[in-house]
Amino acid sequence: MLSIPKNKNVFIFGPRQTGKSTLLARSFSDDKSQFYNLLEADTYNKLLANPQLFRNEVETACKIENKKNIIVDEVQKIPQILDEVHNLIEKKLPCNFILSGSSSRKLKRFQANMLAGRAWTFNLFPFVYQEIKKNFSLDDILRFGSLPSVNLLKTNTEKQEVLRSYVNTYIKEEIEIEANIRNLGSFLRFLPMAAAENGEVLNYSNIARETGIKSSTAKEYYKILEDTLIGFFLLPYNRSVRKRLTKHPKFYFFDLGLVSALNKKLKIPLLESSYEYGKAFEHFFICEIFRLNEYLRLDLDISFYRTERGAEVDLVLQTPKGKTIAIEIKSTKNPVPRHCSGLYSFKKVVPEAKLFLVSRVSNLMQFNDVLVLPWEKFWDYVLDL
Repeated sequence: MLSIPKNKNVFIFGPRQTGKSTLLARSFSDDKSQFYNLLEADTYNKLLANPQLFRNEVETACKIENKKNIIVDEVQKIPQILDEVHNLIEKKLPCNFILSGSSSRKLKRFQANMLAGRAWTFNLFPFVYQEIKKNFSLDDILRFGSLPSVNLLKTNTEKQEVLRSYVNTYIKEEIEIEANIRNLGSFLRFLPMAAAENGEVLNYSNIARETGIKSSTAKEYYKILEDTLIGFFLLPYNRSVRKRLTKHPKFYFFDLGLVSALNKKLKIPLLESSYEYGKAFEHFFICEIFRLNEYLRLDLDISFYRTERGAEVDLVLQTPKGKTIAIEIKSTKNPVPRHCSGLYSFKKVVPEAKLFLVSRVSNLMQFNDVLVLPWEKFWDYVLDL
């Protein structure tokens, strides 16, 4: 889904194993491009010891070898390189810079040069439905997620082992380094709790009490997960932005397989009639909305609605055209009018809102003002709103 613009300087951020290196290799031919992979020890050690060498090599590649694209993979490993990139951009070399990384947190922490508007920024996510439509299995995605490195594997055993490794080597070790976490023990206690609370309204005090940390530390850990693209916040709906920011958000991990691994439920199949299946389906659809909003540059304002009396709408989308779309997400194949109670509550607050219920139905249905859609067809009905 992500198409890298040509003739532009760009940042591409995304968690490990979302396919950044593969995307770069497929998008840029070797004869017109010069690659620097900072995960390679010899490249990393050479440029870490002498970042100025990068400038000399790039100038030679562009002026003499007629290279059009300079690709630096995992740029956050050597933040100083961005000063050289800035300098080379100012020299108006006949080439573009494509800079990828697992997050911008380390760059910002080291006050790295973020090129001040001289580069466009894109985020890369795990597969969306449109990318794997021909071999798509909803049950498989709900259990193991859609990381390319997992989704393309043949057996459940292989998927389980890769996800366990992902948690142990990336989440538990590399985030400690990238985010400069001093007390790794408390962070490791926090992670399973955060996974158990995935998609729930956050109560920082309860999470802090359960994990033996301060409430302020719990907030900081969630911020680290957001900054390293391991998850995202979903804010509560309110027409006043100020009021919205004072209420408790929800937090979703960026991939369903990661939640299964952190909860140690990789070996347990999801039963369609279970609460866990419904929760996973909601998580899946919300991730799809976030990813496509980014890829398609829709500029949707995404939130959820909840009243003190418990009426709730899973998603509220506000479009740049001023339209409001309320969405209830149900995993059932047989929705009934009572599933729309939260939508009707929202309609009283925002009468002009368009109401949708997305589920696993085969065909469209209508309950009063609510259009019931197969989840796969949702985008066909809202892109023009």
